[in-house]
Amino acid sequence: MNFDEILCLIGGFGRFQKLLYVWICVPQIFLAFHMFISIFSGAVPPHLCRPTWPSDDAPATTNFTHSLLLTSDGWTQLSCAAHLNYSGLGNGLPSGSCQGGWEYSTETFQNTIVTEWDLVCDNANLNNLGSSIYMFGLLVGAVVFGSLADKYGRRIIILINLAVQAVFGVGAAFAPNFYVYTALRFIIGTSVSGVIMNAFVLGTEWTGSRQRMLAGIITDYFFGFGYILLAGVAYLIRDWRKLQLAISAPGFLFIFYIWVLPKSARWLMANDRQEEAWEVIRKAAQMNGNPLTKDLEMCQVYKVEEKTEVKRKYSFIDLVRTPKMRKQSLIVFYLWFANVLVYYGLSLNISDFQMNIYLTQMIFGLVEMPARTITLFTLNRSRKISQLAFLVVGGTACLLTIFIPSELSVIKTVLAMIGKFGITASLSIIYVYSAEVFPTVIRQNGIGIGSMCARTGGVLAPMLYLLKGISPHAPMLLCGLCPLLGSALTLMLPETANKPLPDTIEDVEGSNLSEEDEGGEAGGL
Repeated sequence: MNFDEILCLIGGFGRFQKLLYVWICVPQIFLAFHMFISIFSGAVPPHLCRPTWPSDDAPATTNFTHSLLLTSDGWTQLSCAAHLNYSGLGNGLPSGSCQGGWEYSTETFQNTIVTEWDLVCDNANLNNLGSSIYMFGLLVGAVVFGSLADKYGRRIIILINLAVQAVFGVGAAFAPNFYVYTALRFIIGTSVSGVIMNAFVLGTEWTGSRQRMLAGIITDYFFGFGYILLAGVAYLIRDWRKLQLAISAPGFLFIFYIWVLPKSARWLMANDRQEEAWEVIRKAAQMNGNPLTKDLEMCQVYKVEEKTEVKRKYSFIDLVRTPKMRKQSLIVFYLWFANVLVYYGLSLNISDFQMNIYLTQMIFGLVEMPARTITLFTLNRSRKISQLAFLVVGGTACLLTIFIPSELSVIKTVLAMIGKFGITASLSIIYVYSAEVFPTVIRQNGIGIGSMCARTGGVLAPMLYLLKGISPHAPMLLCGLCPLLGSALTLMLPETANKPLPDTIEDVEGSNLSEEDEGGEAGGL
């Protein structure tokens, strides 16, 4: 009897699992806070350079009018070079250099890292670099804590990362300079990745196969709720240090997880810690109202199954060793990359749509709810068509924003919102689809490499808007073309809905692999 059969006996989604998902889902709100706080803490308010020498020609007061914001390029040129020649001597400072310091509008933000450390004009790229370093932390966290969780267990890694998140999150609120702040954000990024990944795995390992898709969507809902809630918190707290403190300090309350968060019985059994596993299983069975006595025969059978499963070792090389597997793997890796690149490209640059930043953040968060819900209905019909259709919706909407003039900011925002809807739904689908495309023997390797490709897209997403230096339409052009290319590539993937999962590479390759193997053996003789 394997662990899935044990779950059937004790209940695949009973009171024990429901309570577990409460513990898993609550931190998702704060993970969303940390993921998207840079939208507000790194916001760039209207700014002008103070004149070095006052004169009669210089304006008496700084006036940040809305007209300066109509075109982002126009405002950038004006803010970086404005009021540099007010000396009255005819030979002012070089255009673009600011010797008198910067003045920032406080109409929307009381204080941001940009206003505190002057991350504008020549230093503007540091702001995007900081966001990319945070995303790189997510990549490092996925690699490091994924490996550590396989070795030491899901529970301990989740607890450590929740503690790291709280401590370093509060520390970031007191960072003395940009470089210390960025380093602390990098560590927060690693911890966020560690919690997201291992909380999802812990929940999946305790949930029956029929409820796994629904259970996974539940955690996404809480992440989306955090996305929305952040808009309200940031609206009330306009100082970036206080905002950072407000989203981090509550993390210390998770200390009680030491007593309530269970270990993964599946992981314990796979690592020959049978006594601990059965102790947790009996507790779960009792809580679900299905008491179960310890059965040593079950343990022995499970051990035999575990030993037979690992007779042959597989690695990531097997993902690209055979032709069909190679094609499917590379397509799935690209889909991970494109989905995350566009998802964060849109999410982290909402100020580009020139509407109220708090309202836009809330709308973009609300869009995620129906996007995740609709996948529950489409996935059972077709994984392939669902993936393709939502990529087309997301990519087309992003491309259409290019043809909308800046004056029609509402229409532009609506199209971006539709693009976010499509990409969010597509991102939810790729989690399920990729797990079904890869055969069992290399599934973990495939999902691991896919996650790394996704995090690479996340690293590049904040840098996406540096392309505006080439063309103001370049970022949205890329956000449109990447999903559309992905939709075309999806046509070459197999349909996996309502079909048995492939267990071996032979199941994917079919008779072709057998013929190749025979040919190889004949050649060797």
